[in-house]
Amino acid sequence: MDAVRDVAGELPAEPGVYQFQRDGTTLYVGKAVDLRARVRSYADPRSARIARMVERAEALDFAVTDTETQALLLEANLIKRHQPKYNVRLKDDKSYPLVQLTDHEYPRIEVTRDPNEGATAYGPYTDLGRVETVVKAIRETYGLRGCSPHKFEGRERPCLDHDIGLCTAPCTGEIGEEAYLGDVESAKRFFEGETGVLADPIEREMERAAQEEAFERAANLRDRLEAVRAFHSGGGEAVAAQSGERHVDVLGVAIEGDTATVARLHSEGGQLVERDQHTLTAPEGEDRVATVLAAFVPQYYAERRLPDALLLPEDPGDPDVADWLETEGVAVRVPGAGREARLVDLALKNAHRRAGGRDELGALRDALGLDRRPERIEGVDVSHAQGKAVVGSDVTFVDGSAEKSDYRRKKLDEENDDYANMYRLVKWRAERAVEGRDDRPDPDLLLVDGGAGQLDAALDAIEEVGWDVPTVALAKREETVVTPDTQYDWDEDAPHLHVLQRVRDEAHRFAVQYHQSLRDSVDTALDDVDGVGPATRKRLLRRFGSVEGIRDASVDELREIDGVGPALAERVARRL
Repeated sequence: MDAVRDVAGELPAEPGVYQFQRDGTTLYVGKAVDLRARVRSYADPRSARIARMVERAEALDFAVTDTETQALLLEANLIKRHQPKYNVRLKDDKSYPLVQLTDHEYPRIEVTRDPNEGATAYGPYTDLGRVETVVKAIRETYGLRGCSPHKFEGRERPCLDHDIGLCTAPCTGEIGEEAYLGDVESAKRFFEGETGVLADPIEREMERAAQEEAFERAANLRDRLEAVRAFHSGGGEAVAAQSGERHVDVLGVAIEGDTATVARLHSEGGQLVERDQHTLTAPEGEDRVATVLAAFVPQYYAERRLPDALLLPEDPGDPDVADWLETEGVAVRVPGAGREARLVDLALKNAHRRAGGRDELGALRDALGLDRRPERIEGVDVSHAQGKAVVGSDVTFVDGSAEKSDYRRKKLDEENDDYANMYRLVKWRAERAVEGRDDRPDPDLLLVDGGAGQLDAALDAIEEVGWDVPTVALAKREETVVTPDTQYDWDEDAPHLHVLQRVRDEAHRFAVQYHQSLRDSVDTALDDVDGVGPATRKRLLRRFGSVEGIRDASVDELREIDGVGPALAERVARRL
């Protein structure tokens, strides 16, 4: 670590980008407002992962930039170019299923992850099972072939697919070219958003089956119809964009083990027209979702057109990213309610797609020794800024998925004590349950965001009120599950850990969102300071947490904020 201090002492105190290297390979890329101060901080690494990186590194390279924004974009490009092991880095998104219609004389329809050159491809999609159901429905309705060129060519009689109603057999001339291509166009119209092209004939067939009392077939058609109608469930939902916002992107983040997934929905003119997913290496420590967003946004948009607005599940918390987006004219919103919030929820559902066949809740029951499968889990968390705007969140997951209608939130007494705040939050929930004032069922498991201290506070409240609910905690930094009797350090790929992480992260997001809405809704004394505009106010609050934090800061500390010169720092200090 002494070597890091020595190297740092030779660096300029200017904005730029630095690279830790070994044998010519880049291990880590970072940006800095002050290269010297930032690199010096690696003498005391902030996580075990970064400590391992520093130990492995043999050299340090750096580049000075004119501005912080240049440093931000250069960092993003270097991460994408070198894919350094120790960065939160964007990977490719080629593993998600698409539907392709090939460019053969008689096009073939199939689900693929690697579309043919010249094919018309739709997607990618997140739910493989739904895609396969829809493709089968298209084949039953329009008879498009699914066979390979080898099986198609040279046939003398139709194959089994024709016999069971999946193909109109263009291979043997059972249907003419013009009629077949007309059916292909109908399939294309469906994938381009015209749901009725497929839903209407299925509905007519379902009604006919019911009239003939073929109830089993009618039920199967009903299930298929639901899948078809849900296929474009996000695609037709209008985005309530503000004036001048034609292009809007909505992002959702899910973290499981060492992998993060970002789902992006893209809207043009108020209609969702694209959906895609991207994977990144998950960060360590707290505020993992914010860290993923802060890494994803500059890396993804460095080589793409920026949207007019970004809708996010929470604030990325990186002032450089915020300033860059503001400079580029991108509106960033964390919606708490309404249509925009439902779109963020849709992105989160895409990101949280569950791996098929895994019984996460059964595994969680066995791992914790619970009496029953925890189908209903509530997660609680507290958010505040140095004891100000203190709030608590109570989110509900049913069968592993968020149950938004059962979310609750609570404004708490202002006190800078995480344990006391958690005690008050859980006591409020427990009293409502015991007194019959909460219309929700008791959870099968209560999850506390925090470690042993937060768990003890929650258990004290539960015992005092007399509420009987199994309760555990999940600490952010170590991802350790804490129970009243022991601690578990489960494998990072364990499905039962992933379900707890989803609940914990959602409780954290919901608490932070409520805290920010309270904090931002209060007029502050900063509004009366000449020279403090919205951007400077945001940077001050982000750095010091609250007006009280700014009041306690020295003039020198105020001057460290970008855009705050000596005269403005003096005015802020005098006014507050």
